[in-house]
Order: sequence, then C-alpha cells, then structure tokens
Amino acid sequence: MINGPARRGKAGLILVLVGPGTFACSRGMLVLVTTVAEFLRARREQLKPADVGLPDNGRRRTPGLRREEVATLAGVSIDYLVRLEQGRDTRPSASVIAALAHALRLDDEQRRQLSMLAMASQNAVLCPAQRALTGSVAPTVRALLERLPTTPAFVVGPSNDVLAWNISWGRLVRPLGMFDAAVPNLARHVFLHPRAKATYPDWAALADEQVGRLRDTASRWGDDAGFAALIDELGTAADFADRWSSFAASGKRRGMMRIAHPDLGPLRLDYEELLLPDAADEQRLTTWLPSDDATAAALRQTGDATVPTSPAQLRVIG
Repeated sequence: MINGPARRGKAGLILVLVGPGTFACSRGMLVLVTTVAEFLRARREQLKPADVGLPDNGRRRTPGLRREEVATLAGVSIDYLVRLEQGRDTRPSASVIAALAHALRLDDEQRRQLSMLAMASQNAVLCPAQRALTGSVAPTVRALLERLPTTPAFVVGPSNDVLAWNISWGRLVRPLGMFDAAVPNLARHVFLHPRAKATYPDWAALADEQVGRLRDTASRWGDDAGFAALIDELGTAADFADRWSSFAASGKRRGMMRIAHPDLGPLRLDYEELLLPDAADEQRLTTWLPSDDATAAALRQTGDATVPTSPAQLRVIG
C-alpha cells in the first residue's frame, strides 16, 4: 500500500512520498509510482474484446476490457482483481501473476516487467540502499571510445544521459540539436526537441523504446532527485505521458534506426548496445554502424582517418 502525500506532475504523472517497506526500494523520498496495480489497470485499458477472443457487444463507458472479463480469463474472482487493481492486495502469488499475464496477453518483456513489480512489492526490505546516479565514466571506457575514430559511439547512464562520446558521434548528432541542452539526453531529445519527429522517421517506435527503458530504470533509480526531475520534465509532452501510462515496450539492445540528417541526408544505422562491466551504475556503451553503403560513405565524413591520441577529442560529462 502506498503511504503519504502525492504530488502530481505537469502532465498528470504522480509522485508519491512513500513510507518504509513499500514499493520498489523506496527510502522515504519522492519516487515514481510503478506498481502491480498501475500495470494491471493500464494493460486492461489497452485491450479490446477482439484481442482476447471475446465478442464486442457495442459501446463501452470506459476503454478496454471490463474487470469481469479479465477475471474470467484469469480464473480469479472479480473481488480479488479489484483489490489488486486498487493496490489493496500487494502479494499476488506466482500462479496468479502467470494467469493474469496470460489473460492480458502479455509478451515476454511485459511478463518480465509485471513479475519484477510483483517481486519488488513483496520484498522491498531486500532492495539495496539508495544510491545517487553518477556521471563518472571509467578511464578504460574513455580510451575505448578514443580508439573508435570513424564509428559513432557513446556511453549513456540509467536516465539516458549521454555521459561520454567520441568525436564521430559528436559531429554526427550536433546538427540534430543533441547538444542544445547542457547535458545531452536521448529521451529529452526524442520527446522535447522541436525537430525530433522530422529527424527520426520511425519516431513512434523510438519513443516507445525510450519510455520503456526509463520505466525499467524507475524501479531502481526512482529515488534519485535528478531522475524524478527528468520524468517531470518529459511529462510536459503528451506523447510521453501517454506512453508512460501504457507501459511501452522496453528498449532494445540491438536494432536498426533511421535518421533524416540535415547535412548528410537519409542514414540507416545498426546500433549495438553493451552493458558495461560495473553493472551497479548501469552504464551502456552504444555504437552506430552503417546499414548500407550510402550511410558508410556519410559516416566517413564524421570521423578521423587516424586513431585520435589526444583526450581533447573525447567529450565527457561528469
């Protein structure tokens, strides 16, 4: 059960002061509410009767499935489902979580999210002590970035702040407005930059990934004041608020993205993301590789012909 006063963000995102022993590693600070109850309500409202093989009997007063429909599909009582959705029961068994996941047609990633939320609500006392987000990047990682002169590469932290990058990535994204903010942030650029939707032809999918990644992070870093401030800032964008409340899919570690570059033209980039060894800081090294010959030729304009030897060619935050 959530305790304490709530503060509503600019777009209706709720921040709650929680008491000891409650949601997801909370330590008495303002944190983002991410609970089993919230997840179940959001997912139920996303589904249509046809999605689960039920007939559509006409107009409904509220979007999504009715509680009794989900309860029947999951084999639980309506009263029990109501208690779960209202947060009055925070200890569902593994079999109930599995039944609800099936009833709500969750994919593998969504099942993982629901399972993690259920475990966090039942085992908050086992969560590690609160840590502050760090912007420090290991010297060996900086050296690695230096030795990728023609491959755009960068390091991001849990809140999608870009903590370090090489000269090739910097030259590539500067015309996109990535450095308009004091600290570049991938999610902020996607949702708040005025040219973002024109820059990314597949903007909707990219936006889903950014929100999914931040949701994954919230259960571990939601107590961080900087993280909460970022979510509040992003919440001014309706596109973000809608995705946050609907539990968008998590970010991918490998894939292809398209950029409509103002100087280099259309680019197709294969990205590869690696979690760095110090998993406690959850920093990720990402490289962008050309998907076709035209992109390869364009990327050659952003890098150096030789391996850089001066740290001045590397940009680091923190």
